[in-house]
Amino acid sequence: MNISDTKATLSFSDGSAPIDMPIYKGTVGPDVIDIRKLYGQTGKFTYDPGFMSTAACNSAITYIDGDKGELQYRGYPIEQLAESCDFLDTCFLLLNGELPNAEQSKKFDETVTKHTMVHEQMQFFFRGFRRDAHPMSVLVGTVGALASFYHDSLDINDPHHREVSAIRLIAKMPTLVAMAYKYSLGQPFVYPRNDLSYSANFMRMMFANPCEEYVVNDVLVRALDRILILHADHEQNASTSTVRLAGSSGANPFACIAAGIACLWGPAHGGANEAALTMLKEIGSVENIPAFIEKVKDKNSGVKLMGFGHRVYKNFDPRAKLMRETCHEVLDELGLHDDPLFKLAMALEKIALEDEYFVSRKLYPNVDFYSGIVQSALGIPVSLFTGIFAMARTVGWIAQWNEMIADPEQKIGRPRQLFIGSPQRDVQPIDKR
Repeated sequence: MNISDTKATLSFSDGSAPIDMPIYKGTVGPDVIDIRKLYGQTGKFTYDPGFMSTAACNSAITYIDGDKGELQYRGYPIEQLAESCDFLDTCFLLLNGELPNAEQSKKFDETVTKHTMVHEQMQFFFRGFRRDAHPMSVLVGTVGALASFYHDSLDINDPHHREVSAIRLIAKMPTLVAMAYKYSLGQPFVYPRNDLSYSANFMRMMFANPCEEYVVNDVLVRALDRILILHADHEQNASTSTVRLAGSSGANPFACIAAGIACLWGPAHGGANEAALTMLKEIGSVENIPAFIEKVKDKNSGVKLMGFGHRVYKNFDPRAKLMRETCHEVLDELGLHDDPLFKLAMALEKIALEDEYFVSRKLYPNVDFYSGIVQSALGIPVSLFTGIFAMARTVGWIAQWNEMIADPEQKIGRPRQLFIGSPQRDVQPIDKR
């Protein structure tokens, strides 16, 4: 970041002397005011619930312009990456800052592939969970437990250790997600195969069984790969901030990613595609859409149109167009355009795109609306949608964590507060007679 020639001057109406604060410029996006010395010079903190106006770090990984509908990984538009790259190439980019050449891509793919196995004792962890446990609770436990098996890569101050941990986390997440699914069904775990791509391997571990081998379908594999690319990172969101905050204490990377998974599990964050599909099932049929839309428009009904609009993107979600294309490719491949659920989804999409109420409010379908439909078509249960999200976001979390550890300005996270409790008071003896 570069310091600006201009400064921000803060003045006070109580007669205190004004102070000047540095302004820093990023590559793109808003300038930031450096308030680190504010308390020392004024005895005052800033108040910013949710940190909506606070830059907690500097980062070179992901850039979002919500007003313009832009998302970039390391400067590359998400549209170009989703069209031209596979997920592991995207992982290499997020971790290293540049796209790989052919030789680097081959080596990185081989390295990740050879780390997809998990320790055999991990299967005993699963036996401790109920069969109906939510997959996210299983992932929080099993990902955190990886630190028990890989003591040789826990020195966070060693760049090589951080690189090894990154590879292990990216490689083993699909295996653990698939194991969580198989465990819920009471089916045996399926081991990864080194001759398959990242996404094909995952789908095989999900859907193969000893009685019937999984046949790889390139259209479906590519659909999953695109889901992973589009969800790989999203700047300083709640779960990424959680990973950074946990990491600021010096916690090992497996613990930090487990913390990110726990945060992502929250319905306000990672459960949006699950909520969108649940909404479709509650509507039931195309005939019920008009009545549902009227409830959505009624502010007193409490009914929301899930999968439309976005907190960050005020115009449109740049990932949604790509996911919509993938959605129709999958429906065509599987012959599901006449399936009642998918007909309902397409009808709802059409109405929302044409109804002035939603158009004027820019409530366009977002990536979660389409990714939920795609995952359902692929045979992935709704309860595992957020697990797929965690699998995709792991590379973003680890890239952000690694960047933070290497930052010389990094300090342990310690937000301040505006205390509104009781002032100091004395304890009165309690008469217990």
